[in-house]
Amino acid sequence: MHQASQGAGHPIVTRQDFSNVTFLLEVSHPMLARAARPGQFVIVMSHPEGERIPLTIADYDRQRGTVTLVIQAVGKTTREMQRDCKVGSRLLAMVGPMGVPSHIGKAGKVMCVGGGLGVAPVYPQARGYKESGAYVIGIVGFRNRDLVFWDDKFGAVCDELIICTDDGSAGIKGLVTAGMELAMARHPDIAECVAIGPPIMMKGCAEATRARRIRTIVSLNPVMVDGTGMCGGCRVKLADGVKFACVDGPDFDAHKVDFDDLMFRLRRYRETEQQASQRFDEDCRMRSLSAAPVLSE
Repeated sequence: MHQASQGAGHPIVTRQDFSNVTFLLEVSHPMLARAARPGQFVIVMSHPEGERIPLTIADYDRQRGTVTLVIQAVGKTTREMQRDCKVGSRLLAMVGPMGVPSHIGKAGKVMCVGGGLGVAPVYPQARGYKESGAYVIGIVGFRNRDLVFWDDKFGAVCDELIICTDDGSAGIKGLVTAGMELAMARHPDIAECVAIGPPIMMKGCAEATRARRIRTIVSLNPVMVDGTGMCGGCRVKLADGVKFACVDGPDFDAHKVDFDDLMFRLRRYRETEQQASQRFDEDCRMRSLSAAPVLSE
């Protein structure tokens, strides 16, 4: 198991598993917690031989000096973190806060929409709008009831909360766009929308608000390498030019984003990611075999 050496890195003080693939880490980093703002992200390295990965800040507590990350174990690095990151262990490095903080304006009514893993990073946005005096409508989507998390946290900062599930086992049945249509029918005076989730979901949210001309902001997650604007890997094609998610974002006007190009770029490294996951599976099998007791005859 990889782990930062004792005294180095940032201690993990809380771990919570929401499902077999989604887990929460609360990490002690007082300076970062003091500086963090809604919409920003960090770049994490779990051990010296590990990959640097960007993760959106899901929450922060300035008094406790902690930053909360919600992670989905889908690739080699995040699955490795799911296996190794326990309370008492440490992340070798957590750099941030990075990116431009979300602009929390004075909107009278705002929809804060999160789908799947996007539920976590939209929470600080909802809290920020509530603190600014806005009427906040939270809309969160999951595949089923068993995957629902943070409904209590959203309930505390939202004037209305609409839960959507694909199978109807909790809240209303349907995608988050069904919840958006319900909210927009109830409140024709909604001024803004923030949507965070898979690209296909954010594209659907953008189309849902386009005809009503509701200002809609999305948080984009293109492939990122250095996080400082040097490599150009996280470039995003917009209607009015090309931007870099790490330094110009991650928030962008949803009605200007070329989502098809974004999704194409995300698919380019799928084969490499699958190969890395296969090697990780093989390594895990070898570890299990070497740790298995040898039965004497």
